[in-house]
Amino acid sequence: MRFGISRGVKHMKITKESQMGRKGTGLMMAMAILLGAWALAGCGNTTAKAPSQAGPPEVAVVELKPERVAITTELPGRTSAYLIAEVRPQVGGIIQKRLFTEGTDVKAGAVLYRIDPATYQAAYDSARASLARAEANISSIRVRAERYRELVEIKAVSRQEYDDAAAALKQAEADIEAGKAAVETARINLAYTQVTAPITGRIGKSSVTVGALVTAGQGMPLAVIQQINPVYVDVTQSSATLLRLQQSMANGTLRRDSANRAKVKLILEDGTPYPLEGTLKFQDVTVDPTTGSVILRIVFPNPRGTLLPGMFVRAVLEEGVNEQAILVPQQGISRDPKGNPLAMVADAEGKVQQRMLTLDRVIGSKWLVSSGLAPGDRVIVEGLQKVKPGVSVKVVPFEAGKSGEGKTDAPPAAKSD
Repeated sequence: MRFGISRGVKHMKITKESQMGRKGTGLMMAMAILLGAWALAGCGNTTAKAPSQAGPPEVAVVELKPERVAITTELPGRTSAYLIAEVRPQVGGIIQKRLFTEGTDVKAGAVLYRIDPATYQAAYDSARASLARAEANISSIRVRAERYRELVEIKAVSRQEYDDAAAALKQAEADIEAGKAAVETARINLAYTQVTAPITGRIGKSSVTVGALVTAGQGMPLAVIQQINPVYVDVTQSSATLLRLQQSMANGTLRRDSANRAKVKLILEDGTPYPLEGTLKFQDVTVDPTTGSVILRIVFPNPRGTLLPGMFVRAVLEEGVNEQAILVPQQGISRDPKGNPLAMVADAEGKVQQRMLTLDRVIGSKWLVSSGLAPGDRVIVEGLQKVKPGVSVKVVPFEAGKSGEGKTDAPPAAKSD
Protein backbone atom coordinates (compact mmCIF):
# COMPACT_ATOMS: atom_id res chain seq x y z
CA MET A 1 0.00 0.00 0.00
CA ARG A 2 2.83 2.37 0.67
CA PHE A 3 4.18 1.45 -2.70
CA GLY A 4 0.95 2.46 -4.39
CA ILE A 5 0.84 5.81 -2.58
CA SER A 6 4.42 6.66 -3.40
CA ARG A 7 3.85 5.75 -7.02
CA GLY A 8 0.86 8.05 -7.19
CA VAL A 9 2.85 10.91 -5.71
CA LYS A 10 5.60 10.43 -8.28
CA HIS A 11 3.03 10.49 -11.10
CA MET A 12 1.62 13.78 -9.86
CA LYS A 13 5.09 15.33 -9.73
CA ILE A 14 5.82 14.26 -13.29
CA THR A 15 2.52 15.75 -14.50
CA LYS A 16 3.21 19.12 -12.84
CA GLU A 17 6.69 19.23 -14.28
CA SER A 18 5.37 18.56 -17.78
CA GLN A 19 2.80 21.35 -17.39
CA MET A 20 5.46 23.76 -16.22
CA GLY A 21 7.59 22.81 -19.22
CA ARG A 22 4.74 23.57 -21.59
CA LYS A 23 4.15 26.96 -19.96
CA GLY A 24 7.80 27.84 -20.33
CA THR A 25 7.75 26.94 -24.00
CA GLY A 26 4.66 29.15 -24.56
CA LEU A 27 6.30 32.09 -22.83
CA MET A 28 9.36 31.74 -25.00
CA MET A 29 7.24 31.70 -28.16
CA ALA A 30 5.32 34.80 -27.04
CA MET A 31 8.55 36.64 -26.36
CA ALA A 32 9.84 35.71 -29.80
CA ILE A 33 6.67 37.05 -31.44
CA LEU A 34 6.94 40.33 -29.51
CA LEU A 35 10.56 40.73 -30.51
CA GLY A 36 9.63 40.16 -34.16
CA ALA A 37 6.82 42.76 -33.98
CA TRP A 38 9.18 45.29 -32.41
CA ALA A 39 11.68 44.68 -35.18
CA LEU A 40 9.00 45.16 -37.85
CA ALA A 41 7.80 48.35 -36.17
CA GLY A 42 11.34 49.66 -36.13
CA CYS A 43 11.68 48.91 -39.83
CA GLY A 44 8.37 50.63 -40.53
CA ASN A 45 9.47 53.76 -38.68
CA THR A 46 12.68 53.75 -40.63
CA THR A 47 10.71 53.51 -43.87
CA ALA A 48 8.30 56.32 -42.85
CA LYS A 49 11.14 58.63 -41.98
CA ALA A 50 12.97 57.99 -45.22
CA PRO A 51 11.15 60.64 -47.38
CA SER A 52 12.06 63.39 -44.92
CA GLN A 53 15.68 62.74 -45.71
CA ALA A 54 15.09 62.93 -49.55
CA GLY A 55 15.24 66.75 -49.79
CA PRO A 56 12.75 69.63 -50.28
CA PRO A 57 9.28 68.86 -51.69
CA GLU A 58 8.77 69.12 -55.42
CA VAL A 59 6.23 71.61 -56.79
CA ALA A 60 5.08 72.54 -60.30
CA VAL A 61 5.07 76.24 -61.15
CA VAL A 62 3.89 78.53 -63.95
CA GLU A 63 6.05 81.50 -64.82
CA LEU A 64 3.76 84.45 -65.49
CA LYS A 65 4.02 86.37 -68.74
CA PRO A 66 1.83 89.29 -69.87
CA GLU A 67 -0.77 88.27 -72.45
CA ARG A 68 -3.07 90.07 -74.86
CA VAL A 69 -6.62 89.32 -73.78
CA ALA A 70 -9.98 90.49 -75.12
CA ILE A 71 -12.11 91.59 -72.16
CA THR A 72 -15.72 90.49 -72.45
CA THR A 73 -18.78 90.71 -70.24
CA GLU A 74 -21.79 88.41 -70.40
CA LEU A 75 -25.06 90.21 -69.73
CA PRO A 76 -28.62 88.82 -69.63
CA GLY A 77 -31.26 90.48 -71.76
CA ARG A 78 -34.36 90.11 -73.90
CA THR A 79 -35.10 90.73 -77.52
CA SER A 80 -37.59 93.31 -78.74
CA ALA A 81 -38.91 94.30 -82.14
CA TYR A 82 -37.15 97.02 -84.12
CA LEU A 83 -40.53 98.59 -85.02
CA ILE A 84 -44.02 97.90 -83.61
CA ALA A 85 -47.30 99.07 -85.15
CA GLU A 86 -50.76 98.41 -83.69
CA VAL A 87 -53.34 98.32 -86.47
CA ARG A 88 -56.55 100.19 -85.55
CA PRO A 89 -59.49 101.31 -87.71
CA GLN A 90 -59.85 105.00 -88.56
CA VAL A 91 -63.58 104.67 -89.32
CA GLY A 92 -66.34 102.55 -87.87
CA GLY A 93 -68.22 99.79 -89.60
CA ILE A 94 -68.59 96.08 -90.22
CA ILE A 95 -65.53 94.00 -91.22
CA GLN A 96 -66.32 92.54 -94.65
CA LYS A 97 -63.08 90.69 -95.31
CA ARG A 98 -59.68 89.88 -93.85
CA LEU A 99 -56.96 89.91 -96.49
CA PHE A 100 -53.88 88.49 -94.74
CA THR A 101 -52.65 85.25 -93.21
CA GLU A 102 -51.78 85.39 -89.53
CA GLY A 103 -48.09 85.00 -88.74
CA THR A 104 -46.84 86.00 -92.20
CA ASP A 105 -44.81 88.94 -93.43
CA VAL A 106 -46.72 91.92 -94.83
CA LYS A 107 -45.49 95.00 -96.66
CA ALA A 108 -46.28 98.59 -95.84
CA GLY A 109 -49.47 99.70 -97.63
CA ALA A 110 -50.88 96.19 -98.05
CA VAL A 111 -54.64 95.96 -97.38
CA LEU A 112 -55.32 93.95 -94.21
CA TYR A 113 -59.07 94.45 -93.60
CA ARG A 114 -61.97 95.79 -95.64
CA ILE A 115 -64.77 97.64 -93.83
CA ASP A 116 -68.22 97.98 -95.43
CA PRO A 117 -67.80 101.15 -97.59
CA ALA A 118 -71.48 101.71 -98.55
CA THR A 119 -72.21 104.67 -96.25
CA TYR A 120 -68.83 106.27 -96.93
CA GLN A 121 -69.27 105.91 -100.68
CA ALA A 122 -72.64 107.64 -100.41
CA ALA A 123 -71.15 110.47 -98.35
CA TYR A 124 -68.40 110.91 -100.92
CA ASP A 125 -70.89 111.06 -103.80
CA SER A 126 -73.04 113.59 -101.91
CA ALA A 127 -70.02 115.82 -101.25
CA ARG A 128 -69.06 115.76 -104.90
CA ALA A 129 -72.61 116.70 -105.93
CA SER A 130 -72.68 119.64 -103.52
CA LEU A 131 -69.36 120.84 -104.92
CA ALA A 132 -70.65 120.58 -108.49
CA ARG A 133 -73.77 122.62 -107.57
CA ALA A 134 -71.65 125.32 -105.97
CA GLU A 135 -69.36 125.49 -109.00
CA ALA A 136 -72.39 125.78 -111.30
CA ASN A 137 -73.93 128.70 -109.35
CA ILE A 138 -70.77 130.73 -109.22
CA SER A 139 -70.70 131.51 -112.94
CA SER A 140 -73.81 133.72 -112.93
CA ILE A 141 -72.84 135.34 -109.65
CA ARG A 142 -69.41 136.24 -111.01
CA VAL A 143 -70.89 137.75 -114.21
CA ARG A 144 -73.38 139.87 -112.20
CA ALA A 145 -70.64 141.17 -109.93
CA GLU A 146 -68.50 142.18 -112.93
CA ARG A 147 -71.44 143.96 -114.59
CA TYR A 148 -72.36 145.84 -111.40
CA ARG A 149 -68.74 146.94 -110.99
CA GLU A 150 -68.89 148.69 -114.41
CA LEU A 151 -72.32 150.18 -113.79
CA VAL A 152 -71.47 151.56 -110.39
CA GLU A 153 -68.70 153.62 -112.00
CA ILE A 154 -71.23 155.44 -114.20
CA LYS A 155 -73.72 155.44 -111.35
CA ALA A 156 -76.19 153.28 -113.27
CA VAL A 157 -76.67 151.15 -110.14
CA SER A 158 -76.36 152.03 -106.55
CA ARG A 159 -73.30 151.27 -104.51
CA GLN A 160 -75.36 148.98 -102.27
CA GLU A 161 -76.38 146.77 -105.17
CA TYR A 162 -72.75 146.39 -106.21
CA ASP A 163 -71.68 145.52 -102.69
CA ASP A 164 -74.39 142.85 -102.48
CA ALA A 165 -73.24 141.31 -105.77
CA ALA A 166 -69.58 141.28 -104.65
CA ALA A 167 -70.51 139.65 -101.34
CA ALA A 168 -72.54 137.00 -103.13
CA LEU A 169 -69.51 136.21 -105.32
CA LYS A 170 -67.27 135.78 -102.31
CA GLN A 171 -69.84 133.54 -100.61
CA ALA A 172 -70.10 131.38 -103.70
CA GLU A 173 -66.31 131.03 -103.82
CA ALA A 174 -66.29 130.05 -100.13
CA ASP A 175 -69.00 127.47 -100.79
CA ILE A 176 -66.80 125.93 -103.45
CA GLU A 177 -63.85 125.71 -101.08
CA ALA A 178 -66.05 124.13 -98.42
CA GLY A 179 -67.36 121.69 -100.99
CA LYS A 180 -63.84 120.72 -101.97
CA ALA A 181 -62.95 120.10 -98.30
CA ALA A 182 -66.08 117.99 -97.84
CA VAL A 183 -65.18 115.94 -100.89
CA GLU A 184 -61.66 115.38 -99.58
CA THR A 185 -62.96 114.34 -96.15
CA ALA A 186 -65.40 111.91 -97.70
CA ARG A 187 -62.65 110.53 -99.92
CA ILE A 188 -60.33 109.96 -96.93
CA ASN A 189 -63.06 108.22 -94.95
CA LEU A 190 -63.85 106.04 -97.92
CA ALA A 191 -60.16 105.13 -98.24
CA TYR A 192 -60.03 104.26 -94.54
CA THR A 193 -62.53 101.47 -95.14
CA GLN A 194 -59.49 99.59 -96.43
CA VAL A 195 -57.25 99.11 -93.38
CA THR A 196 -53.63 98.96 -94.56
CA ALA A 197 -50.32 97.97 -92.96
CA PRO A 198 -48.39 101.02 -91.67
CA ILE A 199 -44.99 99.24 -91.69
CA THR A 200 -43.33 96.21 -93.23
CA GLY A 201 -42.98 93.33 -90.82
CA ARG A 202 -44.53 90.16 -89.44
CA ILE A 203 -48.18 90.34 -88.44
CA GLY A 204 -49.58 88.44 -85.49
CA LYS A 205 -53.02 87.01 -84.83
CA SER A 206 -56.18 88.91 -85.70
CA SER A 207 -58.34 90.05 -82.79
CA VAL A 208 -61.51 90.34 -84.94
CA THR A 209 -63.25 88.19 -87.51
CA VAL A 210 -65.40 88.92 -90.52
CA GLY A 211 -68.71 90.47 -89.44
CA ALA A 212 -67.29 92.18 -86.36
CA LEU A 213 -68.23 95.79 -85.65
CA VAL A 214 -65.27 98.13 -85.20
CA THR A 215 -65.12 101.79 -84.26
CA ALA A 216 -62.71 104.59 -85.08
CA GLY A 217 -59.74 104.77 -82.69
CA GLN A 218 -60.85 101.82 -80.56
CA GLY A 219 -58.56 100.69 -77.74
CA MET A 220 -58.08 97.11 -78.88
CA PRO A 221 -55.90 96.80 -82.00
CA LEU A 222 -57.10 94.65 -84.86
CA ALA A 223 -53.60 93.15 -85.18
CA VAL A 224 -49.97 93.96 -84.33
CA ILE A 225 -47.15 94.18 -86.87
CA GLN A 226 -43.54 93.86 -85.70
CA GLN A 227 -40.41 94.43 -87.72
CA ILE A 228 -37.85 91.85 -86.51
CA ASN A 229 -35.07 92.36 -89.05
CA PRO A 230 -33.04 93.86 -87.49
CA VAL A 231 -33.97 93.20 -83.87
CA TYR A 232 -33.13 94.95 -80.59
CA VAL A 233 -31.54 93.24 -77.58
CA ASP A 234 -31.90 95.24 -74.35
CA VAL A 235 -29.47 94.29 -71.55
CA THR A 236 -28.53 95.87 -68.22
CA GLN A 237 -25.07 96.63 -66.87
CA SER A 238 -24.27 97.77 -63.33
CA SER A 239 -23.12 101.34 -62.92
CA ALA A 240 -20.13 100.17 -60.84
CA THR A 241 -18.89 98.03 -63.72
CA LEU A 242 -19.48 100.90 -66.11
CA LEU A 243 -17.31 103.23 -64.00
CA ARG A 244 -14.55 100.61 -63.79
CA LEU A 245 -14.56 100.19 -67.55
CA GLN A 246 -14.44 103.93 -68.13
CA GLN A 247 -11.43 104.19 -65.81
CA SER A 248 -9.68 101.33 -67.62
CA MET A 249 -10.32 103.02 -70.96
CA ALA A 250 -8.97 106.32 -69.62
CA ASN A 251 -5.68 104.88 -68.34
CA GLY A 252 -5.14 102.82 -71.49
CA THR A 253 -5.61 99.37 -69.97
CA LEU A 254 -8.51 98.70 -72.30
CA ARG A 255 -8.92 99.95 -75.82
CA ARG A 256 -11.53 99.59 -78.57
CA ASP A 257 -11.41 99.54 -82.33
CA SER A 258 -10.83 102.57 -84.54
CA ALA A 259 -14.56 103.34 -84.71
CA ASN A 260 -14.83 103.09 -80.88
CA ARG A 261 -17.73 100.66 -81.26
CA ALA A 262 -18.11 97.51 -79.23
CA LYS A 263 -18.85 94.24 -81.00
CA VAL A 264 -21.42 91.99 -79.38
CA LYS A 265 -22.04 88.27 -79.69
CA LEU A 266 -25.22 86.49 -78.66
CA ILE A 267 -25.95 83.19 -76.90
CA LEU A 268 -29.45 81.78 -77.34
CA GLU A 269 -31.68 80.23 -74.70
CA ASP A 270 -30.48 76.69 -75.49
CA GLY A 271 -26.83 77.69 -75.16
CA THR A 272 -26.02 77.80 -78.89
CA PRO A 273 -24.20 80.86 -80.23
CA TYR A 274 -26.01 83.15 -82.66
CA PRO A 275 -24.02 83.23 -85.93
CA LEU A 276 -24.25 86.99 -86.59
CA GLU A 277 -22.61 89.78 -84.60
CA GLY A 278 -24.38 92.88 -83.34
CA THR A 279 -23.31 96.40 -82.51
CA LEU A 280 -23.98 98.57 -79.49
CA LYS A 281 -26.49 101.21 -80.59
CA PHE A 282 -26.73 103.38 -77.49
CA GLN A 283 -26.22 103.44 -73.74
CA ASP A 284 -28.85 105.02 -71.54
CA VAL A 285 -27.84 108.17 -69.69
CA THR A 286 -29.92 107.43 -66.58
CA VAL A 287 -29.10 104.90 -63.85
CA ASP A 288 -32.07 103.01 -62.46
CA PRO A 289 -32.10 103.94 -58.73
CA THR A 290 -33.75 100.66 -57.71
CA THR A 291 -31.24 98.34 -59.40
CA GLY A 292 -28.20 100.59 -59.92
CA SER A 293 -27.94 99.49 -63.54
CA VAL A 294 -27.81 101.10 -66.97
CA ILE A 295 -29.70 99.85 -70.03
CA LEU A 296 -27.72 99.00 -73.14
CA ARG A 297 -29.47 98.55 -76.49
CA ILE A 298 -27.82 96.34 -79.12
CA VAL A 299 -28.90 95.83 -82.73
CA PHE A 300 -28.61 92.39 -84.35
CA PRO A 301 -29.38 91.45 -87.96
CA ASN A 302 -32.11 88.82 -88.13
CA PRO A 303 -32.58 87.83 -91.79
CA ARG A 304 -34.00 84.37 -91.04
CA GLY A 305 -36.28 85.45 -88.21
CA THR A 306 -34.48 83.27 -85.65
CA LEU A 307 -34.78 85.91 -82.95
CA LEU A 308 -38.35 86.57 -81.87
CA PRO A 309 -39.48 89.40 -79.57
CA GLY A 310 -39.41 88.45 -75.90
CA MET A 311 -36.71 85.75 -76.11
CA PHE A 312 -34.25 85.50 -73.21
CA VAL A 313 -30.65 85.71 -74.45
CA ARG A 314 -27.16 86.41 -73.14
CA ALA A 315 -25.11 89.09 -74.82
CA VAL A 316 -21.31 88.77 -74.78
CA LEU A 317 -20.04 92.34 -74.95
CA GLU A 318 -16.46 92.95 -76.08
CA GLU A 319 -15.40 95.84 -73.86
CA GLY A 320 -11.85 96.18 -75.13
CA VAL A 321 -8.39 94.60 -75.11
CA ASN A 322 -5.95 94.29 -72.19
CA GLU A 323 -2.46 94.23 -73.69
CA GLN A 324 -0.69 93.32 -70.40
CA ALA A 325 -3.05 90.84 -68.76
CA ILE A 326 -1.77 88.53 -66.01
CA LEU A 327 -3.53 85.14 -66.15
CA VAL A 328 -3.09 82.40 -63.53
CA PRO A 329 -4.48 78.83 -63.73
CA GLN A 330 -7.41 78.44 -61.36
CA GLN A 331 -5.72 75.62 -59.43
CA GLY A 332 -2.96 78.05 -58.45
CA ILE A 333 -5.42 80.29 -56.56
CA SER A 334 -6.53 79.42 -53.02
CA ARG A 335 -8.32 81.37 -50.29
CA ASP A 336 -7.71 82.15 -46.66
CA PRO A 337 -10.32 81.51 -43.94
CA LYS A 338 -11.88 84.92 -44.68
CA GLY A 339 -12.28 84.07 -48.36
CA ASN A 340 -9.55 86.40 -49.64
CA PRO A 341 -7.73 85.05 -52.71
CA LEU A 342 -4.03 84.26 -52.43
CA ALA A 343 -1.26 82.46 -54.31
CA MET A 344 1.99 80.73 -53.36
CA VAL A 345 5.04 81.93 -55.28
CA ALA A 346 8.50 80.36 -55.48
CA ASP A 347 11.15 83.07 -55.38
CA ALA A 348 14.61 82.99 -57.00
CA GLU A 349 16.07 81.11 -54.02
CA GLY A 350 13.41 78.42 -54.16
CA LYS A 351 11.53 79.56 -51.07
CA VAL A 352 7.76 79.87 -50.88
CA GLN A 353 6.14 83.29 -50.54
CA GLN A 354 2.46 84.04 -50.00
CA ARG A 355 0.84 86.79 -52.10
CA MET A 356 -2.56 88.34 -51.47
CA LEU A 357 -4.38 88.98 -54.76
CA THR A 358 -7.11 91.07 -56.32
CA LEU A 359 -9.02 89.09 -58.93
CA ASP A 360 -11.01 90.48 -61.83
CA ARG A 361 -12.80 87.61 -63.56
CA VAL A 362 -12.42 84.11 -64.98
CA ILE A 363 -11.24 83.84 -68.58
CA GLY A 364 -11.45 80.25 -69.77
CA SER A 365 -9.68 78.12 -67.13
CA LYS A 366 -7.64 81.00 -65.70
CA TRP A 367 -8.10 83.93 -63.36
CA LEU A 368 -7.41 87.46 -64.55
CA VAL A 369 -5.34 89.03 -61.73
CA SER A 370 -5.64 92.78 -61.16
CA SER A 371 -2.93 93.11 -58.50
CA GLY A 372 -0.61 90.98 -56.33
CA LEU A 373 1.42 89.32 -59.08
CA ALA A 374 3.85 90.57 -61.70
CA PRO A 375 5.43 89.19 -64.88
CA GLY A 376 8.20 86.72 -64.05
CA ASP A 377 6.61 85.43 -60.82
CA ARG A 378 6.57 81.64 -60.48
CA VAL A 379 3.17 80.61 -59.15
CA ILE A 380 2.84 77.15 -57.59
CA VAL A 381 -0.04 75.25 -59.16
CA GLU A 382 0.75 71.70 -57.98
CA GLY A 383 1.95 70.52 -54.59
CA LEU A 384 0.30 73.30 -52.58
CA GLN A 385 -0.67 70.83 -49.86
CA LYS A 386 3.03 70.09 -49.18
CA VAL A 387 4.28 73.66 -48.73
CA LYS A 388 3.85 76.71 -46.55
CA PRO A 389 5.41 80.19 -46.57
CA GLY A 390 9.19 80.14 -45.97
CA VAL A 391 9.71 76.48 -46.95
CA SER A 392 12.36 75.63 -49.56
CA VAL A 393 10.99 73.71 -52.55
CA LYS A 394 12.23 72.01 -55.69
CA VAL A 395 10.73 73.77 -58.70
CA VAL A 396 9.68 71.94 -61.87
CA PRO A 397 7.72 73.35 -64.86
CA PHE A 398 3.96 72.88 -64.87
CA GLU A 399 2.72 70.48 -67.55
CA ALA A 400 -0.94 71.19 -68.26
CA GLY A 401 -1.60 67.98 -70.17
CA LYS A 402 -0.45 65.69 -67.36
CA SER A 403 -1.89 67.58 -64.41
CA GLY A 404 -5.52 67.70 -65.47
CA GLU A 405 -5.75 71.43 -65.95
CA GLY A 406 -9.14 72.78 -65.11
CA LYS A 407 -9.35 71.50 -61.53
CA THR A 408 -9.33 74.24 -58.96
CA ASP A 409 -9.25 74.66 -55.22
CA ALA A 410 -11.05 77.98 -55.53
CA PRO A 411 -14.83 78.32 -55.86
CA PRO A 412 -16.21 79.10 -59.34
CA ALA A 413 -16.22 82.77 -60.26
CA ALA A 414 -19.35 84.80 -60.76
CA LYS A 415 -20.02 86.31 -64.17
CA SER A 416 -19.00 89.90 -64.62
CA ASP A 417 -21.89 92.37 -64.52
